Amino acid sequence: MRLRHIEVFNAIMLAGSVSAAARLINITQPAVSRTLQHAELQLGFPLFQRAKGRLTPTIEALTLYPHIERLFAQLDEVQRLAANLRAGNDTGELRILSVLALSYEILPRALKAFREMHPGYAITVESLHSPQIMSALLLQEADVGFAFSPAVHPSLTQETLADSRMVCVAPKGMLPRALVRNGSVALHDLIDRPVIGLDGRDPVGTSLSQACRQAGVGFQQAVVTVQTYHAALAMAHHGLGVALVDGCTARSADRTKVDVLTLEPHIPVPVRALRFAGRPDSVAVRGITRCMREAIEQTA
Repeated sequence: MRLRHIEVFNAIMLAGSVSAAARLINITQPAVSRTLQHAELQLGFPLFQRAKGRLTPTIEALTLYPHIERLFAQLDEVQRLAANLRAGNDTGELRILSVLALSYEILPRALKAFREMHPGYAITVESLHSPQIMSALLLQEADVGFAFSPAVHPSLTQETLADSRMVCVAPKGMLPRALVRNGSVALHDLIDRPVIGLDGRDPVGTSLSQACRQAGVGFQQAVVTVQTYHAALAMAHHGLGVALVDGCTARSADRTKVDVLTLEPHIPVPVRALRFAGRPDSVAVRGITRCMREAIEQTA
């Protein structure tokens, strides 16, 4: 069916007769009849049964019509978008993926700033693990991803937004006062303390394991091993043990329950924006990336 056939068919379904359909789409009644006949000839089956001047949809027409309705809904969206572009309105859709650690404090701040500049955008956010983010970006199921892991596929680009680092979050009273007053703790200071373990497959967990090997430090059996940094933070809030997490996660710490200390040696946790390399950046992607960088700087 050609677009003109679809338009006439839809008009007849809505109006119920050829004359009413002609008025609806502002063409002559003979033009509607000719277009309908041509559509039926091309399709090879009738769309309407004709009896006493009335048109009754056939089974085939009733089967087609829900698809026609969806098509016209999409055409309406195209017309609205074209009108907004003509008027200079800022509108569109932005699909964001983020690791959970950035979804609690950093991303909400960034989105608030982004919405003030681009109020017309429909935004969707999904929190995933880094490998899932990369897979979704490769399938072009999202516009941008924010993670700690480097891009491991040649079809992905990465931009470092900030150089965060791992910190120590300890329940109040678990570490000596001298360490807390100093504001810094070394890995070897935690050997005899209960530590919340991070999944070894996690990029931050991998970096921590490497740092421990280089420092010759082996922690006692982890009291519990978690897959997310905020889960580790929650365990520390409840006094289960020391959590070694990224700086972005530590910004959500309740300082009435835990002490937050710099961890030595320095274990970098870069915050990266990941994108599909074969797709040019939109205004929205550039905007949210800039807002993420600023949000990290503001909470540092």
